This record gives sequence, C-alpha cells and structure tokens, in this order.
Amino acid sequence: MSDALLLDDEALGLPRQAGFRARHALLKRLADVVSLPASRINAFERAVTGDLLVEMLRLASEDEREKVAVRLAPLNELPNTLTRLLLRDEPRIARHLFEQCASLTDADLVAAARDAQQAHREMIAHRRGLSEVVSETLLSFGETEVIQAVLKNQTARLSQVAIEGVVSLSREAPELCGLLLRRPELRPSGAYVMFWWAGPEDRRIILSRFGVSREVMQEVSEDIFPMAARENWQDPVSRKALQFIERRQRNRAAIEKSPYDSLEQAVAAAEAGFSREIAAEISYLAGIKPLTGAKLLSDAGGEPLAILCKATGMTKNDLTRLWRAMRRPEVLSDGTLSPAWERVLVTYDMMAVDRAQTVLRYWNWSLSSALTPALLRAIREGDEQSADEYSAPERAAMLALASDFGR
Repeated sequence: MSDALLLDDEALGLPRQAGFRARHALLKRLADVVSLPASRINAFERAVTGDLLVEMLRLASEDEREKVAVRLAPLNELPNTLTRLLLRDEPRIARHLFEQCASLTDADLVAAARDAQQAHREMIAHRRGLSEVVSETLLSFGETEVIQAVLKNQTARLSQVAIEGVVSLSREAPELCGLLLRRPELRPSGAYVMFWWAGPEDRRIILSRFGVSREVMQEVSEDIFPMAARENWQDPVSRKALQFIERRQRNRAAIEKSPYDSLEQAVAAAEAGFSREIAAEISYLAGIKPLTGAKLLSDAGGEPLAILCKATGMTKNDLTRLWRAMRRPEVLSDGTLSPAWERVLVTYDMMAVDRAQTVLRYWNWSLSSALTPALLRAIREGDEQSADEYSAPERAAMLALASDFGR
C-alpha cells in the first residue's frame, strides 16, 4: 500500500496517542483500505473491511474513533455499518461526518436524527441542502434550538406539514415567529393564524406581506354570483366560498334588523358604553360573526380594529371612536402617543381596503365557519388531532381559539 495513504495523528490534526501501537496502526490501515478508490477495491471488499473496522471501533477509545471519523469524512462512499456507527457516536466524533461528508443520504440523516441526541440533530440542521423529509424529521422532536437552526438554514427545504407544525409550536415559542416569516414556504393560512400571538413587528410583516388581493378570484367568479342567486343560495358549499370572494363587506340584511341605521352609528353608540350587545351588532353589521368580532375587539395589540375599520370602509374618525369606546389610551402620561395606538393608526394607513377584507374574511372564515360542536369540544380538550388535516380553517380555529376555549 502507498505510504501516501497512511496518515499519522499529526496529519489528521489530532494529538498522538499512547497505548497499543498495533491497534493504532491497524485502525489507520483499515481506514485507508476503506478510503481506496473503486479502481483499487470493489464494493464487497470495502464492505467486509468496514465490518471489521466497526468491530474494532466499538471497543476503541473516543480519540481513536475520532481519528477514523476525520479520515473517512471526506469520502464519497462509506460502508453503511460504519456510517451508522459513527453518526450515532459522541457529538465530537459524529460532527466530522455531519459537517464534511457529502455522501450521507436522507436515510442516513433521518435514522441518525431519530436514534441520536439533540446535539446530533442540531448538527444535521446546519447541513446544506436538507430535504423536506430530513427537515420534517428534525422538526418533529419539538426542540426549539433544532427548529431555529432548521429555519435559519436557507438551503433547507420544508414541507407544508412541517411549516404547519412549527406554526403550532410558535404559539408557545413566539421567538419562532420571526424565523417563520423569513421562510418562503410560509403561506397566508399559517401567517394569519400566527398573527394572534405574534409581536408588533411580526404582525406588521404579516399584514404587509400576506394581505393579498382577491381581484383574480372576483374576476373569474363574477358570473357565478347571479347563478347562486337564482338557486336562492341553497348550496352551502358555494355560498361560503362566494361570501369570502365578494367585494361587499358589510351585511345589508343585518342593517334591516339592527336598531342602528349603520355600522358607524353602532360605533358611535358604543362610546356611551360598550356592551356585549353593541359588540355583537358591530360584528353583524360588519359582516362577521360575533365570535370573530369578540376575538378582534379583545385583542391586546389593537391592530385587528384597524383591519375591521378599513375592511368595512369606516374612516379614521370611526376608528378613533371605537378605540375610545373600548377605553384604550391614545396618549401616555407624558403626553406622547401611545405605542399601541400609533401601531393601530399605521396599520389602518398601510392596508388597502381589498387586502384588509381578505384578512378579515379569512379570520371570520377560520374562526367561525369551521367551528362545529365537535371542533369546539376538541379545542376545549386540547385534541389537535381532531382537526381535519386538509382544512386550513379548522386548523386555524384550533390554534387561534385555544387560549379562549382551551383548558
């Protein structure tokens, strides 16, 4: 065998070890054999050599195992048994393969993630080009440090199932919200529900990036509205979808039944005393369900009030009346503008009417239209598995209402 293949400890960047010189030499020689190119050794010979090397490594010291890991990490082909052993070894040993071995397959990484420690999963999370399968496995453990590493890894690919799982976890770990918002895989359904526990800056990003227009849907379904009207709106499936698409936000039928002549009048009446009845009337007149209205009106941040007013065509003066009716401060004790009120005003100014309607209707769609008795019971019991995995509104309701109806 060529002397060029035999690397001593110093060449590997590791300290020279005392002990059984024969063992050290044999470990290096066997590692060199495994490293030979295909022109010098066939796959069967490499596999048998790898099996023998595994048996020696199982009884070898950590330093000896690390030397072998350093030697084998750059290889394009490794015996499977040897790969499995080293990937599950101590983090200081396994890291050489995780960081340098480009030949590791998804199967190798998934198995290592499942069998090894959190430290190993963190190392895997930093690898370039993580596939959806590997990312989903890493995220499934719910370890915040690992999740953060995966989300920061711009070369990692994430499936929608994985993204939805992290959105759910972000409810208890709000620091994940900002990282999720940087991921190209995040969709409006996830962003809209995450809004309810996101911080002020993350909320601004959600509304500016995911407040989408419904113009295209309105164009392609324009002739469907008269069809549904001729059918007297009897089909609940098309009715629910068309209610989301239509341009008009306010509920004209509710005005006929209301003691108030308009939505603005109901808001003005609230200044004299905000009651549950007035809150329900505002919700009905605005074209949303009372449950959605209660969620918007009780939000601590206040931004949903701006969305409500902009989507329904109310002016900034109406927004001010609503804010005052809820006894929220406009200024601080030192006379400066309240940060919360300032954010509400900025939100009102930045949102176009159509985009504000999209957000408001998605909230109403997810928080009320999907809220069946069975789902409400599941929310109270914390049974997230009961939500339909294909229904974005059900998943959104499960997450957004957990703090309102949960245990």
